[in-house]
Amino acid sequence: MADKSLRRYIFASDFDQTLTFNDSGYVLAELVGIPVDDFERKAKGMAKINLVQQGAELAYLLLHDPEFREKVRKEHLHEVGKRIRLKGEIQLLYQILKNGIDGYEFDFYVLSAAPREVILSALEDIVPQDHIFGTEFLYKASGEIETIVRATAGYGKVAVLDSLLEQQVTGPDHVIYTGDGSSDIHVMLHINARDGLTIAVSESRHVSQIAKRTVLSSSALAVLAPILEEVARWERSRIRSFFEANGMLIQEWERVRTDWLTLKTVSEPIEAKANV
Repeated sequence: MADKSLRRYIFASDFDQTLTFNDSGYVLAELVGIPVDDFERKAKGMAKINLVQQGAELAYLLLHDPEFREKVRKEHLHEVGKRIRLKGEIQLLYQILKNGIDGYEFDFYVLSAAPREVILSALEDIVPQDHIFGTEFLYKASGEIETIVRATAGYGKVAVLDSLLEQQVTGPDHVIYTGDGSSDIHVMLHINARDGLTIAVSESRHVSQIAKRTVLSSSALAVLAPILEEVARWERSRIRSFFEANGMLIQEWERVRTDWLTLKTVSEPIEAKANV
């Protein structure tokens, strides 16, 4: 029998817009009465000048922006988790991976730049607390944020993932990561270079060009399709039967390849120049 560790995988997922339909920063701004447009403008401004790692814009605002520091307390982050809209079937996805598939074992983790309190609240009774890695803060007695302990953004996700690999004694090629945006680029490149599986859940070309697979669905369970194909080597008919056995019917399954081209008109065709 093959070594059991050879069938053990780490499944790691981003949170905002990967397991959810919302960005926690927008939900928080609305909750405490900060215009969403203001949050968007500030976050995009920081991303444009590369002031912080991609994905850590909210953490920076919570620490340094006067309006956010004045209004946001720990209980607000917990409330955001209750209000944020989750994708469907996250609990079913967790249970299927936890129980294992065809002899393969999967440890489910969440790696996100979102505040850990938000993720803990949103995924309460779904994902164990010690499997959730988000941005961590220290708080004053009043609930006001005092300082930051760790931001799981950009290269911060790589550091957490490498630590998990050491703890789980799992090879780097036995890592599956799902994400949606530019904050996932570092970790996806890291995983790809070590023969892991990366799955994008958005059409954003920042990640869709990097991820080995892209899956678009309102259900978190959809990421099982590429896992069953790439890891378990199942045929589509078997995958469809598996979904149906778990109460889910695949109504549409289309696979397309998207080429992103930007064309610019030149003053004179290159071919014409060559003939001169």
